[in-house]
Amino acid sequence: MASLPRLPPRLEHPILRAACGLPPAAQRLIFGRPPAIDGQELAEDIHVILRLAALAGSRSLTADGEPARIRAERRTEAAVTAGPPIPMARVREMELPGPAGPLRARLYEPAGGGSGPRPLLVFYHGGGWVIGDLDTHDGVCRFLSTHSGALVLSVDYRLAPEHPFPAAVEDAEAAFAWSAAHAAELGADPKRIAVGGDSAGGNLATVTCILARDSAGPRPAMQLLIYPPTDADETRRSRHLFADGFLLTAADMAWFERHYLPNPADLADPRVSVLRMENLSDLPPAYLATAGFDPLRDEGEAYAQRMREAGVPVALRRHPRLVHSFANLTAVSRSARGAMLEAAGALRMGLG
Repeated sequence: MASLPRLPPRLEHPILRAACGLPPAAQRLIFGRPPAIDGQELAEDIHVILRLAALAGSRSLTADGEPARIRAERRTEAAVTAGPPIPMARVREMELPGPAGPLRARLYEPAGGGSGPRPLLVFYHGGGWVIGDLDTHDGVCRFLSTHSGALVLSVDYRLAPEHPFPAAVEDAEAAFAWSAAHAAELGADPKRIAVGGDSAGGNLATVTCILARDSAGPRPAMQLLIYPPTDADETRRSRHLFADGFLLTAADMAWFERHYLPNPADLADPRVSVLRMENLSDLPPAYLATAGFDPLRDEGEAYAQRMREAGVPVALRRHPRLVHSFANLTAVSRSARGAMLEAAGALRMGLG
């Protein structure tokens, strides 16, 4: 398929939003019928996004294997899907002490809510531990903060391959511990601090909860997990059903793992494959969302089941018509917006 010339994000965003806002019948007429796999049909507006991404020449992570190029392209794509930023009462750039030096962070404060301490979400962005940053997930954090009423502290943890495993885990743990110790400085209620993230960030949130449980320090009040990778085992059914064509591919995941885990033995480390953790009891209540057309779907749902079996309260929600990365699509896709409104509502209730 021939690629169309790439436009600036400020021009691409309204085009994408208009196409996604068409009635479903019109979307089917113009872009074709969405694929149906495993008893699920892809949402029409998500199908539009996939078709337009192909026309715009969006490339696989494995196209040339250069992290710097991929990071720059993903920042551009995030700007296209996010559009104009959601207004906040205040957005504050910060630095937190990390185990290997300062960590950049960004604190989002929503409008309203009175003058007392607020609940807080410590958020870890997705991107396979290799790409992603404060800017790629600025829209996600603004959305969650606005619709949950919570402060959101987005953490810019170290990325591979410059900083392979376990650097990201160490940074995530340190950021939560610092936030709990400095809740008053952040305007947060120390008893209502959650951890969460999407994709690789969801993985870091799960590990942070486990490490906090096993330490003598404070524990998160809740975990908000959006399509987290939980097991490097490649035999799960969803990894094969959705290996290509739905934003996150099997080749992409292999690329992430090569950079984050240069030592293949680390694939089995429970801080990577949390499903292999022997004890999952006594963890914070969890809201875990998966996408129907996501290679990570089955392992996320298996992790929810393991936590339930260990006595952890878990709300598991599969969004059968969505794909990986829906957290970044709320400004253009009504389907993704509905899913993330539910996640924000879960956060509001969990920290209420």
